[in-house]
Amino acid sequence: MSEDFRLIATSRSDMGKGASRRLRRLEGMIPSIVYGANKKPTNITLEHKELMKHLEHEAFYSHIISLEIDGKAEDVILKDLQRHPAKEIVLHADFLRVSKTKKLHMQVPLHFINEDICVGAKMDGGMISHAATQLEVSCLPANLPEFIEVDLAELKIGENIHISDMTLPKGVESVALSHGADHDLLIAAITKPKGAAVDEEGEEADAAPAEDGEEAGTE
Repeated sequence: MSEDFRLIATSRSDMGKGASRRLRRLEGMIPSIVYGANKKPTNITLEHKELMKHLEHEAFYSHIISLEIDGKAEDVILKDLQRHPAKEIVLHADFLRVSKTKKLHMQVPLHFINEDICVGAKMDGGMISHAATQLEVSCLPANLPEFIEVDLAELKIGENIHISDMTLPKGVESVALSHGADHDLLIAAITKPKGAAVDEEGEEADAAPAEDGEEAGTE
């Protein structure tokens, strides 16, 4: 993991909608909660500006975060965000404590590589279709990848990539595949452009009347 994410938080006891509004409006803070790992949930506040800066990084959403609460650090993952429907404002954040010895389930981004040299697209004019942009995985925190690469270089028209075709990092398993082969979801495919078949048919259709006309003229 190339990024190290750290957040500073303080515990809070003032609860309720009124207190939360004051935090956001007057102090630029976000009411949040930390739970899990067989511990009592802890209500905290975070600096809004600091969290927004981290949210600009894709890896933050699938990364172990060091959350320091009143000077004591815990390993957590971002579990949920409540955003303002019209403004670039986070209203609330949920964090889940993680254990080094317990597997966790996370949605990890998929990075599609070698699209520019994909055989089906570059050589045959096919269209690349992404059926998924992330994959739910199960792994220990130490093995959690920031992203998973999907190599499209050798993919030809009519071919596709399912979860079972991917090489997952060591110690990482697909949650979907753990439920059986019927859950081997489509990840990407190369399809023939729709216009190509239509154009060919159109050319044939245009050619037919001309031939009829020539025959009629000769008679």
